[in-house]
Formats: sequence, structure tokens, C-alpha cells
Amino acid sequence: MTVLLLRLAGPLQSWGSSARFVRRTTENAPTKSGVIGLLAAAQGRDRDADVSDLVRLRYGVRIDQAGTPVRDFQTAHHQDSDKAMPLSERFYLADAVFVAGLEGDSALVRALHDAVRKPVYLPYLGRRSCPPSAPLDLGVREDVGLLDALRQAPWQASEWYQRTLGARSPLRLSVLFDCPPDESPELTLRDEPISFDLRHRRYALRGLKSAQVPVPGSAGTQEPPVHDPTSVLGPA
Repeated sequence: MTVLLLRLAGPLQSWGSSARFVRRTTENAPTKSGVIGLLAAAQGRDRDADVSDLVRLRYGVRIDQAGTPVRDFQTAHHQDSDKAMPLSERFYLADAVFVAGLEGDSALVRALHDAVRKPVYLPYLGRRSCPPSAPLDLGVREDVGLLDALRQAPWQASEWYQRTLGARSPLRLSVLFDCPPDESPELTLRDEPISFDLRHRRYALRGLKSAQVPVPGSAGTQEPPVHDPTSVLGPA
């Protein structure tokens, strides 16, 4: 099997699994539906396209920097009538960093890797208002399982966060991953996409397991590569 690793970091992220109506919550880590949607968009798939091949990928996420919950109030007016819409609550994670991994068929994973490097549609972290602050690509791992890939990936937390927590010993990171079929899940989340069609979005329950892993080698203090998410659009 082959594993694709993604760095999900930005000023704000929001990964809702039960958001409804005027209250839009976020989970504490990226959802499978959110990451699958990001990859489908990177490949240029329409919202009504079949994503069952992506759903079959085994998914896991490591929490490298938990971030801070933020609540925002938003108002809007109807475009035609100018009537005020109900006040809505929106929740975000500020300054969070995650490493997400997807394991599956090598050809599919490598196609997704190519799409992440040259996306058809701009990636965002759960909501369109949440662009990534750095490239998503952490590469592909061959002949290693999902959990081992997440254990071995360098710590992606911000430099200041690493300095702050680096003195704590032993420091461990939380990992959430798809529950194997022959095991009982520790919790369930309705974040396995069946359809992203705006007319009838559908999601199934997904079983999850958790683990604690030691902090791997630090990502160091190297400057991140220059990142301009609009560069894929070409010259104006």
C-alpha cells in the first residue's frame, strides 16, 4: 500500500460534521469528508461525481498543534429582497496544524499527489474562507502502513510551538484513524461522504480509533517554501 501525507495548517480551519442551519461547529481535527472533498476538488471532480474510490482510502490524522477554538457571529442579507438573514454562529480552529494521511492503491494515491501539487480548484481547510498557509504536500510513502507513516512524519508544529512544548517530556501526539473492520470503534462520526451534491448531501457514520505516538524528529527551523494558492490560475 501507499500513503499520501498532507500538512493542513492555516490561520483558521473549520471541519464540521454535524453543522446545521445557523450553528456551524467544527471538530477538533480534520474530518474525512473535508479531506476527501479537498482531494476531489484538487482533481477537478464535480460535486455530483462519484467519490467512492476516495472513500475507500484508509484515513488518519495526527494533531501536531491543536490550535485555539474561535467563535464568530455572522450576518447576511438576501441578495434580492435585502432582508436580513438569521444571525449565525460559526466556529473555527485558529493556528492549528495537522498531518493527514490516506492509504490505498498506489496508482490512485499517486494521482491524488499529482493533483495536490497542481490542483484544479484551490484547496481550503474545511470552508472556502480558510485557505492553507503553506503547501499541503508532504510526499508519498511506499511500503509503509498509515499509522507508521503518521508516526514517522516530522513534527509540523510551528517553531514557537515546538519551543514552548519541546521541554515537556515525554511529549506525545494524538492520532485519529479509521477503525479496522474487525475491531470495535472507540467513537463514531458522520463524516464519510456518500455524495457532495448540493441538492442532497449525504454522509455515513465512520468508526474511529485513537492512539498516542511519540513526537518524531522536529521539522526544524527551515523557512517554508513560498506559497501562493492563486498561482495555479496563471497570469491575470
